[in-house]
Amino acid sequence: MKLLLKIFEKVKPSFEDGGRFSVLKPVYEAMENFCFAPSAVAVSAPFARDPLDVKRFMSMVIIALLPCLLASVYFFGLRLLAMIIVSYAAGGAVEVAFAIIRKENINEGFLVTGMLFPLILPPTLPLWMVGVGVAFGVFVGKELFGGTGRNVFNPAVVGRCFLALAYPAAMSGNWVKPGYALTGRLFQYVGADKVDAITAATPLVLAKQGHLANISHMFLGSVSGSIGETSGIAIILGGVFLLVTRVANWRTVVSIIVSTAIFAGILHYSNPARFAPLMWHLFAGGLLFGAFFMATDPVTCPATNEGKWIYGIIIGVVTLLIRNFTGYVEGVMFAILLGNIVAPILDEIVFRMRFWRLRGEG
Repeated sequence: MKLLLKIFEKVKPSFEDGGRFSVLKPVYEAMENFCFAPSAVAVSAPFARDPLDVKRFMSMVIIALLPCLLASVYFFGLRLLAMIIVSYAAGGAVEVAFAIIRKENINEGFLVTGMLFPLILPPTLPLWMVGVGVAFGVFVGKELFGGTGRNVFNPAVVGRCFLALAYPAAMSGNWVKPGYALTGRLFQYVGADKVDAITAATPLVLAKQGHLANISHMFLGSVSGSIGETSGIAIILGGVFLLVTRVANWRTVVSIIVSTAIFAGILHYSNPARFAPLMWHLFAGGLLFGAFFMATDPVTCPATNEGKWIYGIIIGVVTLLIRNFTGYVEGVMFAILLGNIVAPILDEIVFRMRFWRLRGEG
């Protein structure tokens, strides 16, 4: 590490203002901060030390995603790695371009977006669509609003919804049957040209046809679907890690799961022949993945605790409304986008109510 530090110090003048590569200063600073802790300190007191800076925050999310990542490679093969590379390359290019134009630092936030995005896509989606989707999500979902910390929408969700609307056939057809033998598909690369022989409908598609997938299969992950959303146990392991480390707020997760369970229970009790039971809804599709990893994004969810409860309820209820009463088989991503839209409004309502109470007490 000392050798690497010396290299950074040696080339630093070339990236400073007036240097040969000054236009690439954001890239240099991003690489330096990725390898080493930032050296900037406050000039004067008071001093505060927070163990969870942005880099550590993003690192915790990446660690939490590892169970889903490993399960996905086991069930669907090595193509996921190529999708991750494309995601980082295309989305990272947009991040770097805007950092250079604005002459700002490159934020570590894309480390999570670049990993999340492939996990919410079909296993055999063409790689060029992966690149287009993540570039659109970063550009429209984040950079147009001013970059990390100012975006209203979750960039990964924006990218997926764009692909679902622009390329519905590719996003809804030819789902891969997962490998669940001793080695799964660990040593396979299943591209779009090889998918015809191993296709299988997702649990949500089967439900529209009147057939419910086995809950134990959805819990383990031996069902077709988006890459990182099929294994309930892997998602729960990573999600609990986020809650324990306080990277994700438990109020958002609990409100989504509980509201979904209550609404699903009411629907199933009213008409068991038409509506699936609550446990099925919890493990089907991307509900758990969205609740733990997407809806808890600290930038796009409400800042107030009261707002988080209402935000989660909205996502849970809207998800079931879309699943049960529209032509779409899944509604989690659209529900999260709606939640992102109302999040600032929820915070505004909470703040106004607090001020109103304070004025009344005064």
